Amino acid sequence: MSSMKEQQLRKYGTVVMLFIFQVQIFGLDVDNRPTTEVCSTHTILPGPKGDEGEKGDRGEMGKPGKVGPKGPKGNKGVVGDVGDQGIIGKIGPIGGKGKFCPLCQGSCASRACTVCDCGRYRKVVGQLDINVARLKTSMKFVKNVIAGIRETDEKFYYIVKEEKSYREALTHCRIRGGMLAMPRDEATNAVIADYISKSGLFRVFIGLNDMEKEGHFVYADNTPLQNYSNWKEGEPRDTSGHEDCVEMLSTGEWNDSECHLTIYFICEFLKKRK
Repeated sequence: MSSMKEQQLRKYGTVVMLFIFQVQIFGLDVDNRPTTEVCSTHTILPGPKGDEGEKGDRGEMGKPGKVGPKGPKGNKGVVGDVGDQGIIGKIGPIGGKGKFCPLCQGSCASRACTVCDCGRYRKVVGQLDINVARLKTSMKFVKNVIAGIRETDEKFYYIVKEEKSYREALTHCRIRGGMLAMPRDEATNAVIADYISKSGLFRVFIGLNDMEKEGHFVYADNTPLQNYSNWKEGEPRDTSGHEDCVEMLSTGEWNDSECHLTIYFICEFLKKRK
C-alpha cells in the first residue's frame, strides 16, 4: 500500500516538474500570459528539422592538384602506316654509252630505242608549234577580211594592210589559198581601184611582173599580159633596170616599181562553185 502511494507521488512530482519546465521554456505565467524576460535568460532548444533547401549554384573550379606519380610503361603499340617519301638521293654516276638508234641516228638506252623516241616526239611538237603559229596568222587574216572585201562575179578581193615585198606578198596570198590580184579587164581594174581609193591608200602591189624577161610582163600565175593594160602615162619605164614589179595606184593606173620595196598588196580568191 505504501509502495503504491510512493509511485503516485513520484508520478505527480514528474508532472509538476514538466509543467514548471514548460513555464520556464515558453515564458508563460500561471494565467497563460507571455513574459518578456525569460527568452533573454534561458536557452531555447532547437526545433524540428526543416525541409531540404534548393540546390545552390555551381562553385568556381578549384585549383589543380599535384601531378600524380608516373604510371607503369604501356604495351608496345601496333605498327603505323608508311610515312611520306623521303628526300630524293643524289644523282648517280653517268652510265655507259648506249646502243645506236636508227630512229634518231644516235645512241640510246638498251631497251629498243625508248629514249630516242623523244627526239621524234620533239619534232612532232615542233611541227605543232609551227601549225599553231600559222593558224594564228590565218585567224588574223580572216579577222581582217571580215572588216571589208570587194567582189566580182567570179572572185573576192582583199587588201592586206601589211607592208611586204613583192615576193613576200605572193607567198602570203598563196598560203591563204589565193593569188596576188591579177586585173585582166577594165571592170575588175575599176573594182580594185575603187577599193584602194576608199581604203585611203595610194598604191598596192598587184600580181604582174617582168622579172624573167625585161619588158615581157606576166601575171602571178605566169600567164602573159595580153589584151588589157592600164599603164600610167609614160610607164612602164625602167631606167634603173630594177623596176620589175607592178603596183596599182588609187586612180587605177599601173606603174612598174622595184620588187624589194615593202608596201600593202591585194589578194584575190576564187569563189567556190555550187
